[in-house]
Amino acid sequence: MIHSFFSLVTRHWISLLGAVIALVGAVLIFVLFGLELSGFHGGPYLGILTYLVLPMLLVLGLLLIPVGVWRKRKLEAAATAHHEAPQKGLPVIDLNNERTRGMLLASVAIGMVSLVVVAGAMYKGVEVMESVAFCGTVCHTVMQPQHTAFQRSSHSKLRCADCHIGSGADWFVKSKISGSWQMVSVAFHLYPTPIPNPVQNLRPARDTCEQCHWPTRHVGDKLRVHSKFADDETNSETKTILLMKVGGQQGTASTGIHWHVDRGVQIRYLSDASRQNIYDVEMKTADGKVRNFKTREQPKEAAEWRTMDCVDCHNRPSHTFKMPAVEIDNALEDGRIDKTLPFIKREGMRVLDGTYASHDEARAGIANEVTAFYKTKYPDLAASRAEAIAKAGQSLGDIYSWNVFPKMKVTWGTYKSNLGHDEAPGCMRCHDKKHVDAEGAKISGNCKTCHTVLAEDEADPEILQTLRP
Repeated sequence: MIHSFFSLVTRHWISLLGAVIALVGAVLIFVLFGLELSGFHGGPYLGILTYLVLPMLLVLGLLLIPVGVWRKRKLEAAATAHHEAPQKGLPVIDLNNERTRGMLLASVAIGMVSLVVVAGAMYKGVEVMESVAFCGTVCHTVMQPQHTAFQRSSHSKLRCADCHIGSGADWFVKSKISGSWQMVSVAFHLYPTPIPNPVQNLRPARDTCEQCHWPTRHVGDKLRVHSKFADDETNSETKTILLMKVGGQQGTASTGIHWHVDRGVQIRYLSDASRQNIYDVEMKTADGKVRNFKTREQPKEAAEWRTMDCVDCHNRPSHTFKMPAVEIDNALEDGRIDKTLPFIKREGMRVLDGTYASHDEARAGIANEVTAFYKTKYPDLAASRAEAIAKAGQSLGDIYSWNVFPKMKVTWGTYKSNLGHDEAPGCMRCHDKKHVDAEGAKISGNCKTCHTVLAEDEADPEILQTLRP
């Protein structure tokens, strides 16, 4: 049986080539899969090779075998055509013939084994393609900004596919079609820099975000304490304390900021493609009443209506890029940068505003700038606090590398968050007192609607003294 099959597939160079390709592909799949089971992990590229490239090679080889057999039979038929009358119709498979029966059994056995191997590889291939390593590191330069921010986010334990694709076959197919074009774009450098926000292509939040975060949950009020350091010699620390009225559904009604996602309320708005300029707002409440708030400004480009959901405010839930002042304040507060170093906040802002061609250049340049400043202005301190100064330079280099990516033209403020209204209009896209209904009522712009200021830029807020044990 094996001898008959072997002689069949080696009678023509195409089938022989196919057999060799299929055999090499199958052997490599088993070897690499065995290495993975033994604990060896070669990263996303090895997964692509094992579960995407090699299975395609195996299938190609298997397809070439019948092509070669058919080609050989055709040549033999042509050689004997002048001796015999040409036969028409489909070939006859005589199972009484031992040779035919052997080749059929061998073909079925090889086909079944190949089917199992290819099916398993396809399953693992999908698993590889939906892994964080595949999404974030295969196209390293292109996705480096988003992957870096994702690793620092509260969603870092999730997979990219959990939010960008979700469950269901329809969005899975859409993502693979989109991904095919993305691969072409990366291969031929057709992608824009920086990569624009994919706001138009995101799956509705009810299918992704709301699988974990329930709009009906009542959050209530949350206390937020923000430390801020001045750019003076002592890096004077002050605190701003806000009572955030997050709210949510409570009983049959919703209160606070999360009133927007009440099941009985539907809010639609007309905006430009970036969703940063909102022209008209339509609100439909549970009683069926509809109110329209309009501005005097008319759309300057193609505008579209959208039903508001989570990502209209939480537009950077897993890919947040912070501004330098915020990053330095956080580093000073948690001790990554020693706040007793004179003028470190001011100097940190200065060096982070520099222009660098790469992260390596930025880290070296920032560290050298910080060290040079203290050697020049505080030589005694530079000698006695060298370790703290070096640590500050390293932390500032980290901050730069987390937020600025020269090759992708991502700099400070490229990707703004709509959560709040410091970096971008955010809440004020609607709550600007410029959206007015037919009766003259405006969308509220009162600060107390969303939060109560308990302390603002105070060195030792009284409220904290009250809360301390």
